[in-house]
Amino acid sequence: MDNLSLDTVWMLLAAMLVFWMQPGFALCEAGFTRSKNTANILMKNLVDFMFGSLLFFFIGFGFMFGSGGAGFIGAPNWGDLSFYSGDLPVEGFLMFETVFCATSATIVSGAMAERTKFSMYLVYSAAISLFIYPIEGHWTWGGGWLCDDAADGVMMQTFGDVFHDFAGSAIVHSVGGVLALIGALALGPRIGKYSSEGKSRAIPGHNLMLASLGVFILWLGWFGFNPGSQLAASGEVNRSAISHVFLTTNLAAASGGVATLFLTWMKYGKPSLSLTLNGVLAGLVGITAGCDLVSPLGAVVIGLVCGVALVYSIEFIDHRLHIDDPVGASSVHGVCGILGTLMTGLFAVDNGVFYGHGWGFFGAELFGILVIDLWAAACGFALFFGIKRLHGLRVGARIEEEGLDIYEHGESCYN
Repeated sequence: MDNLSLDTVWMLLAAMLVFWMQPGFALCEAGFTRSKNTANILMKNLVDFMFGSLLFFFIGFGFMFGSGGAGFIGAPNWGDLSFYSGDLPVEGFLMFETVFCATSATIVSGAMAERTKFSMYLVYSAAISLFIYPIEGHWTWGGGWLCDDAADGVMMQTFGDVFHDFAGSAIVHSVGGVLALIGALALGPRIGKYSSEGKSRAIPGHNLMLASLGVFILWLGWFGFNPGSQLAASGEVNRSAISHVFLTTNLAAASGGVATLFLTWMKYGKPSLSLTLNGVLAGLVGITAGCDLVSPLGAVVIGLVCGVALVYSIEFIDHRLHIDDPVGASSVHGVCGILGTLMTGLFAVDNGVFYGHGWGFFGAELFGILVIDLWAAACGFALFFGIKRLHGLRVGARIEEEGLDIYEHGESCYN
């Protein structure tokens, strides 16, 4: 097999693994929410990929990888793939990028679960796949202004280095997490979530077995998400890089789960399964930006930090901000995506602060995550509060209390 064929097969195999994360998200979200909304959760995760595939093919792919917008946005391709001139087959590269786009949209689903109008879910899911994700993706992976490594580029001039996000802690996860937080804020909490005195009440999910299976599927899928972003398997360097990314990804996931397990055991007197599952995801999200640059020991530390931060973030968002996020998506993906991006600037072996290379690379990481998440926040406020004002974002109280499955879809997951 020649090098191009081997690289293409590896890219497509990785795309399959990332696609497999879609049912992982679906099962995880369904398990963490109530049984009366399960069909609605599954339908939304299905819709994310269906709509995302079509919209990204027709328009989003051009916005992300096209040219003509002065580094801010590419030209829409309207289904024409001939503009792309990369080394790998464009059809395979499109598929690989499509599954990443769908992941960003799916993150929002869990935070807004159990009270969102399905029709309006279609609107904002389409908006994420159509322009929110592709535009900030163009700034970075699409060769736009944020990753301009030319001698006169803004990043090189300011920081002496360029922004780095290997597989999407910032570009995919933090964007999804910020949108999730704003969407949950716009919706308001579920009925009965907070008492009249403002005290938070737990609303347990209906099936931790589904949630556990979902997390294991996501863990497996991440071995396509991170190592697959190398986009090459041929050559000694690429083979070594893939192996290194596999190892750092797994170590961060394991240490994130371990950190959350012991912290919840100390704080609450019992090791929490639901939070430990999210701790694994927190470690995975955190390592995604720098999985190629940090050492195995650095990956363990990143996972530990994210696993601890997750618990306090969920408490702060729930108890202090009174934002109801049923699955903790804004903490797992938003907070840990930001932390992982910043810790790349600290733990990168070749140019990180902790290895004696100064603050230039950290500054580039800080600047990059700020502009990416400010973009997500601005779009999220306009999108969710615009929908809320113009059409309404939330279902009625009776529908919410009796369940979205019957009222929104005419069928129940459990008969």
